[in-house]
Amino acid sequence: MENLISLVNKIQRACTALGDHGENTALPTLWDSLPAIAVVGGQSSGKSSVLESVVGKDFLPRGSGIVTRRPLVLQLHKIDEGSREYAEFLHLPRKRFTDFVAVRKEIQDETDRETGRTKQISTVPIHLSIYSPNVVNLTLIDLPGLTKVAVEGQPDSIVKDIEDMVRSYIEKPNCIILAISPANQDLATSDAIKISREVDPTGDRTIGVLTKIDLMDKGTDAVDMLEGRAYRLKFPWIGVVNRSQQDINKNVDMIAARRREREYFNSTPEYKHLAHRMGSEHLAKMLSKHLETVIKSKIPGIQSLINKTIAELEAEQTRLGKPVAADAGGKLYSIMEICRSFDQIFKDHLDGVRPGGDKIYNVFDNQLPAALKRLQFDKQLSMENIRKLITEADGYQPHLIAPEQGYRRLIESSLITIRGPAEAAVDAVHSLLKDLIHKSISETVDLKQYPGLRVEVGAAAVDSLERMRDESKRATLQLVDMECGYLTVDFFRKLPQDVDKGGNPTHSIFDRYNDSYLRRIGTTILSYVNMVCATLRHSIPKSIVYCQVREAKRSLLDHFFTDLGKMETKRLSSLLNEDPAIMERRSALAKRLELYRSAQAEIDAVAWSK
Repeated sequence: MENLISLVNKIQRACTALGDHGENTALPTLWDSLPAIAVVGGQSSGKSSVLESVVGKDFLPRGSGIVTRRPLVLQLHKIDEGSREYAEFLHLPRKRFTDFVAVRKEIQDETDRETGRTKQISTVPIHLSIYSPNVVNLTLIDLPGLTKVAVEGQPDSIVKDIEDMVRSYIEKPNCIILAISPANQDLATSDAIKISREVDPTGDRTIGVLTKIDLMDKGTDAVDMLEGRAYRLKFPWIGVVNRSQQDINKNVDMIAARRREREYFNSTPEYKHLAHRMGSEHLAKMLSKHLETVIKSKIPGIQSLINKTIAELEAEQTRLGKPVAADAGGKLYSIMEICRSFDQIFKDHLDGVRPGGDKIYNVFDNQLPAALKRLQFDKQLSMENIRKLITEADGYQPHLIAPEQGYRRLIESSLITIRGPAEAAVDAVHSLLKDLIHKSISETVDLKQYPGLRVEVGAAAVDSLERMRDESKRATLQLVDMECGYLTVDFFRKLPQDVDKGGNPTHSIFDRYNDSYLRRIGTTILSYVNMVCATLRHSIPKSIVYCQVREAKRSLLDHFFTDLGKMETKRLSSLLNEDPAIMERRSALAKRLELYRSAQAEIDAVAWSK
């Protein structure tokens, strides 16, 4: 039992130290899943005295009005007999308090540090651990006392503020409610019972404690309340007799106070039959045993939450990437690995492993052919232009058989227009490759970690693409120029000659430039140009793939790698200078993962030993 509750205490302390506390997040946390006992009661209900009786030490601030103005998370740890008892605050790590008067002062001072020397309250808890051989392992949360009216120096909202704070703790299904009610008041008016009933109407999570039994009017007793007839709860009511103000003033120690409490219940006829389950000692043991039972019942749910949270934290840790290496060699290796990862993602897009590469094929299969079809040769092959070029090409001597120079000029002026679609295809593929660069950068997890490196890699990749585009444009336009510079002779040799068709070469040159003859020239040239377009439709994509796509896959970051090898350590460090928020997040994740993995191992060990 003690090991199980100690484990929960340990996990709760670790959760608090890491900020993994239900008060700080709207999401379920390990803290929320761990059972705890919240102490609830009205002002002057004897709540503080009950806590001190359970601990066996005077350590809580006292006074009139609201004394507890911040939640106090009190963890009790049983240590070996003969060991010296001490206390530790979470906000003062490594400082041990052996004087419990100093503990009381530190609670007051820490409350004032948060709220000022006013009567304001704060939801920020104080965490206190007490180590003693005279306690049972237990976690108790002391909450500000409920009140019905605001006093001087308090805001009008104080009543609701305290209720909201108390409710935020006790409405959690894993919270055990320790409802403190004075026996000398009607239970129907008990602040603790009223608010407990709202969040736990069946009373399954509520343990009732009656204080000030010894202060009841003569002729009255608390038997009906203690036996559950006045208000029934799942667990039997427990009565306690706290030290009187006179005892406190006389510094009556807890051992003597507990002895008097036992004597009171054993010697009072009305309570003698209940004495075995009365008193602060029984209350502490009962709470510890009940807490153990609840923890055991919650272990499967706790394990499930821990396993789920570990998986989520590991996934986020993967997304954030590894921490930066310290030495220059390590930095260079990290940069190279990140770049290779980016380069592989880029290749995957081109090869169809990831989407995007198919758009390049669309340029070749649809965009380029459509652009070639849209070319208008009407201007070059109009009757007027054919007659003009044929006549000009003859110079002062008319051609003898066929106007070869005229043919060449007409073909060249038509083919030169193909340069436009060729350049457009190069630019279209360049644009698509740039898009894939940006897409690959966004998909490279490690590049998100380092903004400086992300910018450098992106710029280097785009620079490489621009060089490849320029080379591709030069090579592709050369294909068009080659077709202009050297015609396919066989095409024309296979054409029938005028004499073969009965033409009369002795006719006047002016007769030969009739419309029928010129239309035949235009038809012949258009047929040749279409043949060349069909050829270039296949050769232009080959040139583009060779100069741009293939080269991008082969050497996209080669220039960057060359420059990288010449960089000094300081420059390498600047490339791996990640966002401070990511560094902080990674550090926090590592600590949380360590906590959850440790909790997983220890809780699994407890679960297997049951």
